Amino acid sequence: MPTTSSAVRRPRRALALAGATAFLTPLLLTSVAPAHADDKDDEPAPKPPANMSTLGGARLGAPGTQVDPRPGGKAPALPKKLTARSWIVSDAETGHVLASHNAHWRLPPASTLKMLFADTVLPKFPKDREYEVKRTDLEGMGEGSSLVGVKEGQTYSVGDLWLGVFLRSGNDAVHTLAAMNGGVEKTVREMNAHAEQLRAQDTHAVSPDGYDRAGQVSSAYDLTLIARSGMLKKDFRDYAATVRAKFPGEVKKPKKGEKQKKDADGKPERETFEIQNTNRLLTGDFGLDPYPGIAGVKNGSTTKAGNTFTGVAERDGRVLLVTVMHPEGGAGHLGVYEETAKLFDWGFAAADDVRPVGELVPPADPGSGGDAGGGGNGDPKGGADEASLTSAGASGDHSSGGGAGTAFAVTAGCLAVLALGAYGVHRRWPLPDLGRMRRHQQAAGPRPEGDRTPEK
Repeated sequence: MPTTSSAVRRPRRALALAGATAFLTPLLLTSVAPAHADDKDDEPAPKPPANMSTLGGARLGAPGTQVDPRPGGKAPALPKKLTARSWIVSDAETGHVLASHNAHWRLPPASTLKMLFADTVLPKFPKDREYEVKRTDLEGMGEGSSLVGVKEGQTYSVGDLWLGVFLRSGNDAVHTLAAMNGGVEKTVREMNAHAEQLRAQDTHAVSPDGYDRAGQVSSAYDLTLIARSGMLKKDFRDYAATVRAKFPGEVKKPKKGEKQKKDADGKPERETFEIQNTNRLLTGDFGLDPYPGIAGVKNGSTTKAGNTFTGVAERDGRVLLVTVMHPEGGAGHLGVYEETAKLFDWGFAAADDVRPVGELVPPADPGSGGDAGGGGNGDPKGGADEASLTSAGASGDHSSGGGAGTAFAVTAGCLAVLALGAYGVHRRWPLPDLGRMRRHQQAAGPRPEGDRTPEK
C-alpha cells in the first residue's frame, strides 16, 4: 500500500553525511545523470526581462522582489541568501500572492511540467484500467531520462503508471500514458490547451515529461496555478502525497517443470519493487528534514532548468503554495528544498502582516477567449488591488490546525477559489482523505542509501 507524508521529524543528520552520496555506484550515477550536460559553468547568470506578464497584478510583471509589509505590522524580513532566479509565495485559499521574485519569468520547468501533464490526462482513465506496453510507447525519451522501470510487453494499471510519474518522475510512465492518450503530439496539444484555459500564459509545452526542449518554458506563477488546479483532484492529491509504494516488476517465470503461479486475481505472479518519492520535503534526506505539514507537489531537475519545485503545505489552518525555480545556492540538489522551506516559514509567519502584491487568477471562461478578467497582460491595474483580493477570500473559513500531524485534515477547511470568471463561486479543497495515510510514514523509515539523488 502506498504511504504518505507525516509531520514527524527525524533527528537532523549532520550535513557532512551528505557526502555519502558520492559513494553511490557508477550504475546509479549513470541512471540519474542530468540531461544535456553543460560545460559552460563560467557563463554569467541570465537576467529577467525588463517587462514580463502582468497577469495577476502589475507588480508581478516587474523584475526583482515584490513584497508589501503592512505599516505597523510585524512581518518578518524575507529570508536572506535566496538565490533562485524566480519564486512565488501565495495563499492557496484566497489566491493572494504574499511575495514574489520575477514571478512571470519564463524559464525551463523540468519535471514540474509533469503537473500540467497530470492535470490534463489524469481524469481521462480509471486507475484500474490495464494496459500492455508496446515498444513504440517507450520511444522518443531523452537521453538520461529518469525512469521508473516500465517494460515492453508487461501490463500495468493506470494507477501504477501514475505512481511512477509522481513518485519517480518516470518518463517511461509519462510516455506510456501519453500513448494511451493518443500519442505525444496529441497530449502536448491538450496540455497547451489546458494551460491556456488555466490562464498559464507563460507556459508552452513541447514534451509531456518536462525534459529540456527548445521553446519549452513555464514560470513560477504558472506552475503555482497548475499545482492549485491539480490539487483540486483527489487522485492528483493522493499521488502527490504518496511517499513510497510497490511497483510491478517482471512476471515471475516458473521453474522448469513447474506451472505458472497465479495471484489472488488469477493473474501470473509478478515481482514488485519499492519506489519512493523524489520530493525531499516530503521524505527528507541527509541534512534535510521533512517539512511539517507538507502535502506535495512536484520537483524537477535538468541542466537548463536547474532544480525546480512547487510545494503545498499547511500550518494552523492556512495553506500556502510555494514555487522556486533554479536556485544557485544550497547543498547541491537540496538547495531548492532549503529555499522553499525558508519561504514557507516566512509565508506562514508573515501572511497576516503583508498586503498582497498580486493574485492567482481563476481559470478562463471557456467562452471568453482565454481571459476571465482580473488583470491580463498589459493591464496596469492587474486586477490585484487589496480590496478586491480581500473580498475574494472573505468567505474562507480556516479550521483549527491541531498540529502539523493533521495537516491534511486541517486543509479540508481551505476554499480553493478556482471559479470560472471570478472568485464568486467557491469550491472546497478536500484534503482530509489523505490524513488517514499519514500514520504510515513513521513506520516507513528513512530513505535507502541508493535513493538520495535528484530526478529530472
